[in-house]
Amino acid sequence: MHPSEIGLGRPQPKPRSPHKRDIFAEVNDAARSQIAFLAKRLLPLHTRMSGNNLMALNPTRADNSIGSFSINVKTGAWADFATNDAGGDIISFYSYLNGTSQIEAARELAGILGVSA
Repeated sequence: MHPSEIGLGRPQPKPRSPHKRDIFAEVNDAARSQIAFLAKRLLPLHTRMSGNNLMALNPTRADNSIGSFSINVKTGAWADFATNDAGGDIISFYSYLNGTSQIEAARELAGILGVSA
């Protein structure tokens, strides 16, 4: 193989445009100070705070034990300890609760937060 042929046939990563927006970063940045408000809005019943964690019943399943489902209101990291579902930000939390894709969740949260999508 000639050195000029190295890498041929493999897709090359596209360079990122400096003007391309990252809706995920923009929504997470906008939501950072409002995670507690958003979480309480999404989990309106049977919640309690434990440190930085909002503990709740998981509305996506027949949950009857507060404590197995929680979201950290400072970081957005969340987990359902009964099912091992988890995520690292408010977008994945919204996506999980509403059964949407991550991009749909980001767009819907952008609307709620006033971020142009």
